[in-house]
Amino acid sequence: MITQKGQSIEDKSMEIIDSEIGSHPYSPDEWIIVKRIIHSTADFDFARQNKVVFHKDAIQSAIDALQKGCNIIVDVNGVIGGFNKDNMKKFGNQVICSISDPQVVEEAKKLNKTRAQTSMRLAAKQMDHGIVVIGNAPTALIEVIQMIKEGVTSPALVIGIPVGFVCAVESKDELRTTDVPYITNIGRKGGSPCASAIVNALYKILAARSKS
Repeated sequence: MITQKGQSIEDKSMEIIDSEIGSHPYSPDEWIIVKRIIHSTADFDFARQNKVVFHKDAIQSAIDALQKGCNIIVDVNGVIGGFNKDNMKKFGNQVICSISDPQVVEEAKKLNKTRAQTSMRLAAKQMDHGIVVIGNAPTALIEVIQMIKEGVTSPALVIGIPVGFVCAVESKDELRTTDVPYITNIGRKGGSPCASAIVNALYKILAARSKS
């Protein structure tokens, strides 16, 4: 639970972001998400050259899924650390990260794949109609895209914002060619804080809609 002092600092930060960015092409709901990414990273480039990109159905599909208590499947534990856990409790959303599970480690070695790839493949049923959150591992995003094309799973939303130099850009480019609802960005930037921020922002949108 955020304190009054903490809330005042956050509010001031959001005002600064609004004033420095000025006009932008995002809808009000999309801007809530982009602004929270900038707040988490202090990087205004997420509204500029490395801008965040939304599938037209991304936000509505995510809100519907969260309200129904969907699973949230993440690539690394670092993403979980940034979540507001009260949100998950309220709506009954289970967070799943199996990258360190012995079965995943063993299977990854056997198949000569990354643990991130393998953990996604083994969570196929759990991610069906759920939200997949990838902030670190491009190989995980590539695997999820392949699974969707194979018809193995059908997530309500894929948040694909991995950071890095190898396959990060390519995995995001590939995600934007799919029909699945997605939130991603252009370029190499991304990371676990960005991924967590997107999920937290989706819950803020859900909360605002619940009050109206």
